[in-house]
Amino acid sequence: MGKTNLLDAIHYLCMCKSHFSLPDRQVVRHGEVFFRIEGVLQRLEKKERVVCKFAPKIKKVIERNKVTYKRLADHIGLFPMIMITPDDTLLITEGSENRRQFIDVLLVQLDSNYLNCLMTYNKVLQQRNAFLKSFKHPLEVNFELLEIYNQQLLAPANYIYQERQQIITKLKPIFQTYYKIISGDKEQVDLTYISQLSEEKLEDLLTKSQEKDTWLQRTTKGVHKDDLKLLINDYPVKKFASQGQLKSYLLALKLAQYELLRQESAVAPLVLLDDIFDKLDTKRVQQLLELLLERDFGQIFITDTHENRIAQIVAGLGTDFKQFQVSSGVAVEVLSL
Repeated sequence: MGKTNLLDAIHYLCMCKSHFSLPDRQVVRHGEVFFRIEGVLQRLEKKERVVCKFAPKIKKVIERNKVTYKRLADHIGLFPMIMITPDDTLLITEGSENRRQFIDVLLVQLDSNYLNCLMTYNKVLQQRNAFLKSFKHPLEVNFELLEIYNQQLLAPANYIYQERQQIITKLKPIFQTYYKIISGDKEQVDLTYISQLSEEKLEDLLTKSQEKDTWLQRTTKGVHKDDLKLLINDYPVKKFASQGQLKSYLLALKLAQYELLRQESAVAPLVLLDDIFDKLDTKRVQQLLELLLERDFGQIFITDTHENRIAQIVAGLGTDFKQFQVSSGVAVEVLSL
């Protein structure tokens, strides 16, 4: 009906991209040639109009109060937000890319320099890999040119490593506290940042892996290999957690992300919850909502296929809310308290 699209549009206004890591051309509605998203957001008691415009073969445009940004990094973080969806289970069950993205979504909203370093690192990494693939045989590789790419990776990689290490140190106790509340203190959980740079300098790692990289035609060492070690009672969550424990672990991670953003940002973050209450009993839904509402929260958007479930719980908590019915992409207000 368009509930998720609505939340993703809000995500786009805040982060200049879709939550689902889709290329912009795939965000365009089928049969259309462009998209335009416009929203009015409040920051420090001042209303701000944000517009995002995209058409294939034309550079994406982000405007704030009719002024076009030269760099997207200047916008990201002004309107901090978190989004929780059923697909977030990939953070635990799938590869390290999802876990790096979890860290990066938090850091880019707190530090524009981190975003610049991340973009620089990824660009040079792509160029280095293309350079390695341009040779038919490893013995043909020009190592002097390869060293130039190595040097360009060092500064952004070191900054990324340091910031990731620091943010996980801050996030870990908040995450453990949230999990304790959600689970009723039934299990012990842990979160550890894993990086090749914690053992050796990137410059040395690149030198040692040079021969391997030329044969594989890709860069095997660097912060693009970083990961998070997720444990429950000292065992990997992915292999040993039940469905209930996995959901609790994931929610605790996301709520910790929200809480840290709230602490470190000038404004309270937006919270976007997309169908996360599906298959949860009413008591568990109420506990989760109480966790959010007792904090100094920003605006919360919740989608649910149960028409009155959330409204009844929120009304009982004495919180102002509006309820909309979404049908065929159109949202109509049906209740306001």
